[in-house]
Amino acid sequence: MKRLLTSLLLTAATVAVSAQPADTESPACRALRENAWLAGSNYLDYDRQLPDFKYTKAPKGYVPFYFTHYGRHGSRWLIGKDDYERVLRPLRKARRQDKLSREGQEVLRRLELFNKTTYKRLGDLTTVGERQHHGIGRRIARHFPEIFLKKGVAIDARSTVVNRCILSMIAECEELMAANPTARIHNDVSESLQDYLNQGWSDRLRQASRRGHPVRDSLTRLWTHPERLMQRLFTDQQWTRDSIQAGPLMRNIFEVVINMQSHDDGPDMLALFTPDELYDQWRIRNVGWYLDYGAAPQTGGVMPFSQTNLLRNFIATADSCVSLGKTQATMRFGHEVCVMPLACLMELDGCGVSVDDLSRLDYYWQNYRIFPMACNIQLVFYKSKRGGDAPVLVKALLNEREVTLPAGETTTPYYYRWDELRQYWCSKLDRSE
Repeated sequence: MKRLLTSLLLTAATVAVSAQPADTESPACRALRENAWLAGSNYLDYDRQLPDFKYTKAPKGYVPFYFTHYGRHGSRWLIGKDDYERVLRPLRKARRQDKLSREGQEVLRRLELFNKTTYKRLGDLTTVGERQHHGIGRRIARHFPEIFLKKGVAIDARSTVVNRCILSMIAECEELMAANPTARIHNDVSESLQDYLNQGWSDRLRQASRRGHPVRDSLTRLWTHPERLMQRLFTDQQWTRDSIQAGPLMRNIFEVVINMQSHDDGPDMLALFTPDELYDQWRIRNVGWYLDYGAAPQTGGVMPFSQTNLLRNFIATADSCVSLGKTQATMRFGHEVCVMPLACLMELDGCGVSVDDLSRLDYYWQNYRIFPMACNIQLVFYKSKRGGDAPVLVKALLNEREVTLPAGETTTPYYYRWDELRQYWCSKLDRSE
């Protein structure tokens, strides 16, 4: 009875929220009005929100000497075996029964044409994704020439065993080699690296994730309003109600349409959705990603610890490279399900925020800031040219933007003492075990 009452109260609260028009005061709502593609969440094309690259100068006498990073693969085809067909099946059914509107027929025609390009391509890197990583590689070399243009610099690059990650690694390394033909680049791909490049969920995390399902499911239902879209696609609304699962169909169409930005020749069909619908579909996914990978109190704040092994690898590798003091770089390539929780675990620029009221989550936490296609976390280490006891400093970049860190003394914005930051992260990880 208590569980039922809690569920009813949650539903009542979220109904009150969903009955309101789009919250135009929300920073995310305003951002989506200016750039509708942001609604794509993890499907966002990296190049649609590049920063201005005006970086803060390092403290006087400090130079970069070590670069360490984790990057997601670039844009891809949808990954699920049924991601495209589950949209086409109900539209084909309606065509057979003469229930498609003229606009519905055009939508089906365009999707059928595009569907031909997906044959044996599910999850593959697209040309857009390859281009994203070429751009990142060029900019890394340009922004940190002290590291990447140094003669004979050692660059260790590792990838998960998934093709789109391997090809993303190759694209960046091609640019680094083009910028510095003397660079010694070592590429590695192996199942033996998976434990930290793509750490799986423990039973503890799976159980915690399930605790977030009721609130996510409730908000998904309450923020899905398919009636207008169904009227545009189908001529008989009684038939639609009897024959089509309107809510899932709307969400599935949105997923296909919003990922068209991953293709140079994908049809632009965003006009199918109103700005309010785009905002609601994005909010659904923002909550879902927060519950599964953010520091959500609804799941006990434990989900970022899915990347414990990866952060420990960052720390251990940095310890070794900092002690050597040689100019070098460590690069890792994987997936958004690692970048997202790692950014929250590291507490980059408020990514680790805890939000109780998920109806207002978008005021405090926006997933598109963290994990577009080709998203990446970069740590750049600086040492004093004077040597001696001067502390090593570190700067963090999230998607090539300077971001704040949770600990470490700093006299220059964005430059933190590595010894203090390291201690903070190690203590955090130790407490979680």
